[in-house]
Amino acid sequence: MISITTESLENFIISTSNYPKSTVDMRHSEGHVSHTIEHGIATIEFFHPSSNALPAAILADLAKNINDIGIDNRVKVIVLRSAGEGAFCAGASFDELMAISNEADGKKFFMGFAHVINAMRKCHKFIIGRVHGKAVGGGVGLIAATDYAIATESASVKLSELAIGIGPFVVGPAVERKVGVSGLSQLAIDATEWRSAEWAKRHGLFSEMYKTTLGLDDAIASLAEKLSHSSPAAMAQLKKVLWHGTENWDTLLSERAAISGQLVLSDFTRNAINSFKTKTAK
Repeated sequence: MISITTESLENFIISTSNYPKSTVDMRHSEGHVSHTIEHGIATIEFFHPSSNALPAAILADLAKNINDIGIDNRVKVIVLRSAGEGAFCAGASFDELMAISNEADGKKFFMGFAHVINAMRKCHKFIIGRVHGKAVGGGVGLIAATDYAIATESASVKLSELAIGIGPFVVGPAVERKVGVSGLSQLAIDATEWRSAEWAKRHGLFSEMYKTTLGLDDAIASLAEKLSHSSPAAMAQLKKVLWHGTENWDTLLSERAAISGQLVLSDFTRNAINSFKTKTAK
């Protein structure tokens, strides 16, 4: 959930030429979440100028979009993507983390990630993840909560939370479900090390991997089109089976959010974030 990525914002070029005009667009002073629906396929897109970070407002809108589309009978399958050509997702907002002043507010912030993961878990429709670039912290959790993630070779991943004194507590269950305890341990303990897209595919985080975004988009379009003609009832039942054993996540992720909300107040975390922000500002 923590952003420790140094991708230059100059690499972020927003392009809407590859997908239809939004039917819903929730804009903020910085960033937005939008969705389109076409031929039974809903595409949810999020954007933030800081390498597609996930501040509270973006998280809330993501959860709302997923919940709303999940009960929309026009939709058979969902594609989750971020905008631009740089990072897929840089995780939590450092500015918002630094603004947390008490445990209640800390838990509330991290519950934003819990709400999105639980919305994805409970959605009766399959969610395909389009991962075009690097993902950090909460971005890795977002990928893990999709039902089928397709990525490019440049989509390396990192769980950086421990490096600033927290831990991937909220996203951990989703990541563990895909890569196992061993894979989660590697990501969580060696918190400054990037793992390649090949590593992510080998451990089950990515289902498919392509050299280019063109190959990525062709594969997603093909799978989404197939699923849009599949039985909604059968897909809903299959998703229920695939997520078996996660029924306690409403409680579990709330408990994990409380842990993160407490740790984010530590001097270690404050100093680590300040140090990183000073370093990247030079």
